[in-house]
Amino acid sequence: MRPVIRAVILCVTALVAVPVMAQETTSDTNMQILLDKVKADKKLVVAANMELNDTDGKAFWPIYDAFQKDLQAINDRLAKTILAYADAYNKSTLTDAQAKQFSDEALAIDQDEIAMRKTYAARLSRVLPGKKVARYLQVENKIRAAIRYQLAAGIPLVP
Repeated sequence: MRPVIRAVILCVTALVAVPVMAQETTSDTNMQILLDKVKADKKLVVAANMELNDTDGKAFWPIYDAFQKDLQAINDRLAKTILAYADAYNKSTLTDAQAKQFSDEALAIDQDEIAMRKTYAARLSRVLPGKKVARYLQVENKIRAAIRYQLAAGIPLVP
């Protein structure tokens, strides 16, 4: 279990580093290499925890890939919101209206992610046993919780 925990920590660290590094003058090629590595490591963590046979794997992985693609859109929205907040925070120009807008967007992102997870859980339930669906949701939730924890630690409170 320890190698899996290390892989999760690596994924979290890399995912959290992505928005920070995006602000720097890193080339698009290097950024793409990092993103591809993070996605591959996450997939390894999921594979190590799912214990899928060949039949289940053939049904699971296409749904997993589609979920990750949709999750990336959620992550992009979240990163955009965080960067906009960081910009206003760093310039000391955050207004009440902006703070409300950022809060509303963060809540909308959470709702959209929950709706998406429900949709994919239903898709997985049609092709996998309930225990395997629950296991995947747990693994994904743990990874997302670790990422959210790291993000929260790095985002200052509204002044």
